[in-house]
Amino acid sequence: MEFLNFSLIDLIDIILVAVVIFIVFRWIRGSSAMNIFIAIIILFLVRVLATALNMRMTSELLGAILDVGAIAIIVIFQPEIRRFLINIGRSAGDNTFIRRLMRRRQAEGLDSDSLSELMLAVKQMAEAKTGALIVIRRKDNLQSIIGTGDLIDARVSQRLVMNIFFKNSPLHDGAMVISGNRIVAARCTLPNSDRIDLPAYYGMRHKAAIGATEQCDADVVVVSEETGRVSLVQEGRITQIDSINALKLKLGQQ
Repeated sequence: MEFLNFSLIDLIDIILVAVVIFIVFRWIRGSSAMNIFIAIIILFLVRVLATALNMRMTSELLGAILDVGAIAIIVIFQPEIRRFLINIGRSAGDNTFIRRLMRRRQAEGLDSDSLSELMLAVKQMAEAKTGALIVIRRKDNLQSIIGTGDLIDARVSQRLVMNIFFKNSPLHDGAMVISGNRIVAARCTLPNSDRIDLPAYYGMRHKAAIGATEQCDADVVVVSEETGRVSLVQEGRITQIDSINALKLKLGQQ
């Protein structure tokens, strides 16, 4: 019964493991990987208990299962691991010392003229119930998204935005990417979120916007084709916009 000899080191060990489990749980909460993570924790705890009780066969069997399944776990949790590492890197990049050391460039914001033109287009598309998906670049490189669409490289203007999302336009199906004050691409494909806790009334545009903002720091404006409602998606969270002025204020604060 040596496992009953509890020391300060054991307490620190338990606290560190609990912190790691909590962090992982927070990042995958609501995703399809949640049940798999719980099963892994149960198997791990059973193995620890079997080892402490000197149950060699059970311990060896569970150890083999966990060891062989390590690669499978990495594959299964690939989106969550990628998201977790991206957020760690982003948090580290916000550190003043690291920012100075790496000389990170500033976020790609919209000037007042481009923002006004975009807001006019969003307002008219909402009134006409024209579906739209607009990605606004901040700091992260969006080449993986831009590369899936058609390059444009044009100044942001109300008419151009509306023409792109016009239902008979060949570019309307997909997302528009804005970097700085220019529309750099249209008809881009965004990664869908794998979260299972999203309301059923969210369409593919909303799920794609959530998926994109889970993997990068971009802002995504969504105009619903069914209701004409405007939403702003940031860091995987959706905010319903009551007025264009509220949206302009939120985007202008970035």
